[in-house]
Amino acid sequence: MPAELFTEDFKPQPYWWDDAPRPTDADIALPQTADVAIIGSGFTGLNAAIETARGGRHTVVIDAETPGWGCSSRNGGQISTSIKKSYAELSAMYGEQLGFEIAREGHNALAWIADFVGRESIECNFITCGRYYGAHSRKQYDRMGRDLERPVPAGLETDAYMVPKAEQAKEIDTAFYHGGMVQPHHCSLHPARYHLGLYRVARAAGAEIVGNCRVTGLRREAAGFELETQKGAVRARQVIVATSGYTGAITPWQQHRVIPIGSYMLATEELPQDLIGRLLPTRRNIVDSRKLVVYYRTSPERKRIVFGGRVAITETDAAAAAPALHGELVRIFPELATTRMSHAWMGFVGYTFDAMPHLGVYDGIHYAMGYCGSGVSLASYFGMRIGQKVIGAAEGGSPLEQMTFPSRPYYRGNPWFLAPSIRYYRWHDRLS
Repeated sequence: MPAELFTEDFKPQPYWWDDAPRPTDADIALPQTADVAIIGSGFTGLNAAIETARGGRHTVVIDAETPGWGCSSRNGGQISTSIKKSYAELSAMYGEQLGFEIAREGHNALAWIADFVGRESIECNFITCGRYYGAHSRKQYDRMGRDLERPVPAGLETDAYMVPKAEQAKEIDTAFYHGGMVQPHHCSLHPARYHLGLYRVARAAGAEIVGNCRVTGLRREAAGFELETQKGAVRARQVIVATSGYTGAITPWQQHRVIPIGSYMLATEELPQDLIGRLLPTRRNIVDSRKLVVYYRTSPERKRIVFGGRVAITETDAAAAAPALHGELVRIFPELATTRMSHAWMGFVGYTFDAMPHLGVYDGIHYAMGYCGSGVSLASYFGMRIGQKVIGAAEGGSPLEQMTFPSRPYYRGNPWFLAPSIRYYRWHDRLS
């Protein structure tokens, strides 16, 4: 690794942890019984726990690491309408009514998290900043424009608009993109601060959160389930699996349906204010139209660029992947060729074979997972909905429960097909 790319105080951990370290008070005793046991203490698990605990259920949240150690504190903090398939695709698959209801859930999630953060007074640098979707070719710019012209039903409007390349500097000062699209209602937050806020709200509601307590076994009993853990056994009437990209062999049905994909991130050293103000004059989130997408934004205090993407053929150490990620940053902003990195890290995104999130119940076990890179709002919203469902609330669940959760033959949780897929997508991006 070229040492000159790293600051002297470089940290191989999330930048977000500097001012929002993981909780250290979660190493508590495991209760012997609970009404609800939740496996996973990220956005899904904690939002579910808030609902079940407030609903009067004795709730225990169990995590193999410190709470929020996984992707909930490792992501880019970007918040979108989240459902990747278009209304046209969904209505062709499920009919107009159900297609609308599924697409609408992405809009519901975006609106819900904005309301929730304010209602619970969670200090996490939440802002409505919008997103710039950069076109990496003229062909992709034209495709964006055609997609934007397609009519959608009332309730699915985005107020998005196109920005031609001649006017692009108002959004981002780069020659890399051929124009793009602004989606003005997208938001951003500080993911680790948001997680700490959820952690405090869940504990205040009465949920017990037990960290460093890997679940090693799960079996059904007449009155519910028994979970074997590193700290002993706990019996629970109901179980929620909230592990997404970290789903393991104790829940094989879910593991065979979620693809763990490593996403890599870096934070730059502090940049001159005039430079960052010229390169990224707004606070917008940025993504682009490549299959191997990159995503980035300024840090909440607008002193750094936080930049992420998939740059490794197979999973590797985040610091080892950082030079390639830095190279992607420089492709977009050549001015940053000598800018050093202060942090580099990675986390596992839970992807699915249909590029859709899923929630429901299988063999008595509730689950919500597979957010396909849009987990801030979707994990929060569907965690809340699955928690409501467990306590029997009328509004619990989601129209997405009517979708099949697909797997593939011979897939058992190890994405052996990922390396050839990445090579194909690189080829595709070059051609497009």
